[in-house]
Amino acid sequence: MTTAVLRKELKNYIEAMPERSLYALKPLLSVLSQPLYTIETDLTPDEIAMIDEGMEEYRKNPSSFVPLESIK
Repeated sequence: MTTAVLRKELKNYIEAMPERSLYALKPLLSVLSQPLYTIETDLTPDEIAMIDEGMEEYRKNPSSFVPLESIK
């Protein structure tokens, strides 16, 4: 199923929903429409050290991490 077909199908479901369901769906769609992650530019030294540790751990054993592609 292509993304365009899926979007159309989801829009059709939304069009068919009763009003009370739309109010329940709004918070979920709001969260899902946000990016999966953000890139911070004003990190503290502790945060930079944590990132460096994680990158070193990945270099040592990349198989212990879950690829982003497998989450989608």
